Amino acid sequence: MSHISRSTLIIAIFFGIDKVFALARQILIGRFYSTSELDVFLAANNIPDLLSVLISGGALGVALIPVLSEYLEKRGREDAWDLFTRILNLAFIVTGLMAFLIAVFAEPIINHLIAPGFSLAKKALAIELMRLDLAAIMVFSISGLAMAGLQANQHFLLPAIAPVLYNVGQIIGIVIFSPEIGFQLGPIRLPSFGLGIHGLVFGVIFGSGLHLAIQVPGLLRFGFRWRPILGIRSEGVRKVLALLGPRVVTMAFIQWFFLVRDNLASRLGEGSVTGLNYGWFMMQVPETLIGSALAIAILPTLAEHFIRGDDEAFKETLNRGIQAVLALTVPIAAIFAAGIRPVIDIIGLEPFVTDLAVLSTRVYLIGLTGHALLEIAARSFYARQDARTPLIAAFLNAVLLYSVLAAWLSGRYGVGGIALANAIAFTIEAVMLFVLLNRKVPAFFKAQSTIYRSVLSALAGSGAVLLVHNLLNITDLSGLTEVLYGAAALLIGVFAALPFVWGEIKQLVRI
Repeated sequence: MSHISRSTLIIAIFFGIDKVFALARQILIGRFYSTSELDVFLAANNIPDLLSVLISGGALGVALIPVLSEYLEKRGREDAWDLFTRILNLAFIVTGLMAFLIAVFAEPIINHLIAPGFSLAKKALAIELMRLDLAAIMVFSISGLAMAGLQANQHFLLPAIAPVLYNVGQIIGIVIFSPEIGFQLGPIRLPSFGLGIHGLVFGVIFGSGLHLAIQVPGLLRFGFRWRPILGIRSEGVRKVLALLGPRVVTMAFIQWFFLVRDNLASRLGEGSVTGLNYGWFMMQVPETLIGSALAIAILPTLAEHFIRGDDEAFKETLNRGIQAVLALTVPIAAIFAAGIRPVIDIIGLEPFVTDLAVLSTRVYLIGLTGHALLEIAARSFYARQDARTPLIAAFLNAVLLYSVLAAWLSGRYGVGGIALANAIAFTIEAVMLFVLLNRKVPAFFKAQSTIYRSVLSALAGSGAVLLVHNLLNITDLSGLTEVLYGAAALLIGVFAALPFVWGEIKQLVRI
């Protein structure tokens, strides 16, 4: 296996473990809290999540990795860590200032931007939860960059474990911090704090601490030593900020999807916000395991190819990544859509919310391939230290296309319309970026035959799942029997799909 395929496998394995814990968390959430509480919690997370993505996570990490890779290649690790320290300190200060402003203006943010359709009581609770959640964002301002620093050094194990521990912290918040009576775990009754939905937020804060703590040994192993320095005028900091500015705005446009989604959903009745969030979570399971894992692993290598001026290696790596995404996401989307009902049933949501979650999951899955390809397309531009092109694409997509589509389709099709607008918009953005990338790196796309085989694979896999469901009447079952039969149907669907895309899967190990 190549370095990229090994790294992708490591990331995907731990992302898979993370999703198992995340599913356990979602099941516990569905059983511990009411639909009304969940609507409030999910809406309250919008702005803190936005701040996390913009400052401490995705935006700054993606802007930092190409420059750190250049420093490691040309100047050595000591200078790279010096740059990393300056960016880390700057991010922590800026995050603190932004968190303070959000805390001050939480009331108008909730009342007029996030959830105008909520009742007064739900708005008041959302304001409390939003302010409390900002503590976790301060921790993520450090831990998010720690992930970028380790990934730039081609170390992916500890950053992949960190999200698992984040979910562990949230589970602790659910089973220990929240209940009035201690959770019964076999013969042992766990202690409890009786904090209700607030306990879930304390679990988020605790999980963020675990997310950071697991990465500290890796930073120390690679020679990182913190120093109280800023040096905004240094060359490396200016280069990171030049990439960061457009990336921050790009991520803001991406987060706009969630703001618009919950704003519109809050007007559709109780359970709509929760149903859409669960649907998004389900679609994100395969998207994270395939698109995110591969894109994270491929970014440092693409950046190295660009720094060395090796266009042929850049094109080969990029094309194999695209082929892998197509071969995996197209059949998985179809298989998952056909067999998703038993998976969502085990969460234990109210029946009408379960129906909404199943519907939104299936519609979101239409855009699974577009989401995964967008991960690679955007990082291809960042690897070339071009942050403006993804910015323009995100603006056209989020502010113009998605906002209009979501508003129109939600009025006609409700929750399904909002999910459909998302699937359409992200797919169009991915295609747009690849068309623009082809002008910079001509003839990189050689995946036409993969598309045909992926479609045949999807038909075979989903057909097998539907056949098993009909033969066993899985939807008429309940409890563990439904889960086991549903999992068996999904597995049969995967085996039916594999022969059509086996060549691309074998090639993935040599990417």
